[in-house]
Amino acid sequence: MTQTPLSKLNQLCNALAIDPQDSRVRENEFPFKAPQDFINRIQPGQLDDPLLKQILPVAEEAVIHSDFNRDPVGDLQANPTPSLIHKYHGRVLLMASPKCDIHCRYCFRRHFPYEQQINQRHWKTALQQISEDNTIHEVILSGGDPFSLSEAAILGLIKEIERIEHIKTLRIHSRTPIVAPSKAPCGKLLEWAQTSRLNKVLVLHCNHANELSQFTAELLQTYRQAGFHLLNQSVLLKGINDDSETLITLSHTLFAQGVLPYYLHQLDRVEGAAHFEVPNQEALALRQTLLEKLPGYLVPKLVKENAGEAHKTPL
Repeated sequence: MTQTPLSKLNQLCNALAIDPQDSRVRENEFPFKAPQDFINRIQPGQLDDPLLKQILPVAEEAVIHSDFNRDPVGDLQANPTPSLIHKYHGRVLLMASPKCDIHCRYCFRRHFPYEQQINQRHWKTALQQISEDNTIHEVILSGGDPFSLSEAAILGLIKEIERIEHIKTLRIHSRTPIVAPSKAPCGKLLEWAQTSRLNKVLVLHCNHANELSQFTAELLQTYRQAGFHLLNQSVLLKGINDDSETLITLSHTLFAQGVLPYYLHQLDRVEGAAHFEVPNQEALALRQTLLEKLPGYLVPKLVKENAGEAHKTPL
């Protein structure tokens, strides 16, 4: 049964025995939201729990840093029409939904003006532009989270993309199968996938092995069986996954569930998230340890996205 996500901070505090008067806890303009599936995996009463720290609004978010801004990766500079982002050769990103099942406090789109970007009219215009540019071979569905749409809505959009002959690959970026596996679409979408001509890639977003469970393992197997290639991207986060053993365990656990580590992102410098940043030298030292202790296929690429550049920048 799909569960309603918690959207009130006092609900979270009650569920996890957290003192709402604790000086570290503070609501702000980016509202709290988290699914029950994810909350169930947090240790009650532990403010340092690595999953809790990803979703708990804290006072540090109000600290202003001059090097952090509201559009850290230049989405709005590469936005030729509402809902469409075109940064890289051969592929475009279509904003499928303004919503997510979880509000991660480090989210680089926490200030994105979704209300100006996403509706059916915008999709139609964006798809028309894609159909007129045969240099584009891949469409990436993002958001928000595409899987926050109803299954009928996302399937309708995907079928429109599939009708464009020069599109060869559909890539979906979603955190839903990790944080709210009971909500992830696995009916008609997977029926479509089994017969689609498109290459299908599902890029998950998991930062810590504690986010994974037997439930996610079973769900991800159904996606693999339907023909999806499964990749994972993580964000390197101070106090959450910035140690080698945590990252090594994450890679092994992902692989056990049929997912290849893909990217380990340095934090995008979005306003409100500076307290999550790990210095580059520490990140490089972590990568070196991963190279020494993991087979190469389990070492995610350590990258940084810089606004205006034609590709992710390896570190």
